[in-house]
Amino acid sequence: MPAKKSFEVNINRNYCKKCGLCYWICPTKTIVAGDFGRPEIPDHSKCIGCLQCERICPDFAINIVEKE
Repeated sequence: MPAKKSFEVNINRNYCKKCGLCYWICPTKTIVAGDFGRPEIPDHSKCIGCLQCERICPDFAINIVEKE
């Protein structure tokens, strides 16, 4: 059985305008609302790599990377 893939959520804080779409759409709640609506990632291991946050981000501030 192949190993479960793991992903890392990278948010470019210089591009992010804290619109909240990423944590609104995240099915696993990997991205959650932090202070002042700032997206936070308390546990990267919850990410399933669906890329919904990356696709919905209007500022191109999110990059999902598959970890080796």
